[in-house]
Amino acid sequence: MSEQSTQAIASRRQFIKNSAVIAGGVWVGSPASNASNRSANEKLNIACIGVGGRGSANVGGVSSENIIAMCDVDESKAGKRFQEFNKAGKFKDYRVMFDKLGNEIDAVVISTPDHTHFHPARQAMMEGKHVYCEKPLAHSAWEIRQLTKIAEKMDVATQLGNQRHANAGMARAVEAVQSGMVGDIKEVYCAVGGSRGMPPMPKEFPSIPSHLDWDLWQGPVVQRKYAPDYVPYKWRFWWDYGTGETGNWGCHILDIPYWALGLKHPTRVDLDVIPTPDSIDAYRTPKSMQTRLQYEAENGHDAVTLHWWHGSLDSVFAKHNAPKYGNTLFVGEHGSISAGFDGYKAHLKDGTEAKPPAQSIPKSPGFYKEWINACKGGPRSTCDFVNYSGALAEAVLLANAAFRAGEGFDWDAPSFKEHGNSKVSEYLRPEFAKGWEVDEI
Repeated sequence: MSEQSTQAIASRRQFIKNSAVIAGGVWVGSPASNASNRSANEKLNIACIGVGGRGSANVGGVSSENIIAMCDVDESKAGKRFQEFNKAGKFKDYRVMFDKLGNEIDAVVISTPDHTHFHPARQAMMEGKHVYCEKPLAHSAWEIRQLTKIAEKMDVATQLGNQRHANAGMARAVEAVQSGMVGDIKEVYCAVGGSRGMPPMPKEFPSIPSHLDWDLWQGPVVQRKYAPDYVPYKWRFWWDYGTGETGNWGCHILDIPYWALGLKHPTRVDLDVIPTPDSIDAYRTPKSMQTRLQYEAENGHDAVTLHWWHGSLDSVFAKHNAPKYGNTLFVGEHGSISAGFDGYKAHLKDGTEAKPPAQSIPKSPGFYKEWINACKGGPRSTCDFVNYSGALAEAVLLANAAFRAGEGFDWDAPSFKEHGNSKVSEYLRPEFAKGWEVDEI
């Protein structure tokens, strides 16, 4: 990027920041900072990459700002939003979009499949643009670590798509754990239910639909023949493109213990159940898995064992005589707390009724609003990559890597290095297709 372009972006970013301060737009817990009450010049210029499916919801979440560009490789899926925002520039290739409109774009929303998160997020932040990215942030732990480093280096506002983090019920569950209601927490169980995964291998390879640019959809990964078994949604259960049900839900569900206990990086990633050879597939994600993450004492919490499963927690709720509620169980010395996105239920060993703690977590102005305010110089959003969600997303994909390797490993987070399992390294860092290679930060 040229020095002139860099100066133009910096100048616009400073203008937006100053305008927000002048207009009282910094989040102080007041609804008075509604973007609709500000002039058009004070709004962010936002580009949205991936505007069908989940991307459509994200477009709606930031529509209070100026949507100046939309990018999608599937004209059919994007059609509704393309028509609605008819004045925005329309693109198939985000790189062309950045080339043509880069100096005008302040922030980018990325809602593509997992395998195409990294490259647009990397380029956007390297150009000084703020980024909102869908979970699980990227397709591999290495990509996540790179994006976290770039976000810190470029000092941009970021937000991972953990929209349930703004739920009042989650805040109440976090307060209950942090209050010491059940004593020190030594063990946590988290799970996503169901058995989605291991889809049938493709048998039909019809012509590529005219509305889909299949080469761009595949992007940086190995090129395969088009099959309806991959798009528009089933990509999630193919390792080339997705991260399975655990990647789909892990950042949402592990958000609860990460927030409540202040967790960062595990020091050991292991398996609660050794997978059978036929459940580890080179191409397809599994129907179930049971992994375990170990955390040393830090940030005010004791050493913690976090179990992350794709499967049922019924046996665990029964073992601890805990009410079956939500997808997370905190096991403490005095009892347990069952928690979900909408609240919690506590069980004390002595039979007394737990008293709800005082509310201490302020109400979010709205998950998208947090990020918009942060882009304009306000407080960091609650799921920014650097201070929170980068480590969370990385842990989810480390668990996937242990499953695929069939055994656990010690994890040296500062050096991004595994020990004790040479097989796992191939699942930590991808090999990008020719033309998509990048330099390491």
